[in-house]
Amino acid sequence: MMERTLDVDAVRAFVRVAETSSFTRAADIMGSTQSAISLKLKRLEAKLDCRLLDRTPRYVHLTQNGAAFLERARELVEAHDRAFITVGQVRPRLAIGISDHVAGPELPALIGRMNVQDPQLLIEVRIGSSLDLLRTFDRREIDVAIVRFQAERDDGELVAEERFGWFAASGWQPRAGEPLPIATMPEPCGVRRLAAKRLDEAGIAWTEVFVGGGVTAVSAAVMAKLGVAALARRMLPLGVVDVGPRLGLPALPRLPIMIHARVANDREAAAIATLSDAFANAVKG
Repeated sequence: MMERTLDVDAVRAFVRVAETSSFTRAADIMGSTQSAISLKLKRLEAKLDCRLLDRTPRYVHLTQNGAAFLERARELVEAHDRAFITVGQVRPRLAIGISDHVAGPELPALIGRMNVQDPQLLIEVRIGSSLDLLRTFDRREIDVAIVRFQAERDDGELVAEERFGWFAASGWQPRAGEPLPIATMPEPCGVRRLAAKRLDEAGIAWTEVFVGGGVTAVSAAVMAKLGVAALARRMLPLGVVDVGPRLGLPALPRLPIMIHARVANDREAAAIATLSDAFANAVKG
């Protein structure tokens, strides 16, 4: 069966003629010519297999079929125009996942920098654990994941390596004879696993006294003098000091920051490059 379609421009011409009762005025409105409008109408009538207009040298009138078709014709033209407007208003979107152990105090400035570079870009940012964000990335729910290195992954690009240490509130002292109190994030946090492994390997007894849903919560527990936390140095709140050497705690390695990205076009590539450079500079600073 042959597919039947209507020329939207021809339908629009019909609506304009019907509204103005004039081929000449319709042509002026559409930036066309009277003969072109007339040709469009003839083709539309042929497609519909009926007359839509009765035309005399002085008047243009809708036929019965034309009057019946007019409302549907308006709806078709309006729907067509809405479709174009909707597509034109859809802003390009970049969904970014950032590990809570990577997103630091410079995040607002970073987002602002991306907006200055591309004001029309819709930026979506999610904060979570590295493992959860990589799973989200693999499910194609985000376009970029900036995370801590995961040993089981062989993809991604190195952004920077960051120093970690053991930090506590100034003046805090552990209680003699008791396990070292640790403030940490919940599983599957990679920094938590690393800290626990290093303490176990050093034969240091420890216990969790606080589990927070993010670095901000863990830092708050440290400032409240609940215990010690393994943190990146650029994440430190005021009044927190490195207690690792004083307490004889094992050194923590420099931990890589990796970026995993799925680039669809040059616009996204530019935004991702800005993102990567900003984090690299933040770590160096």
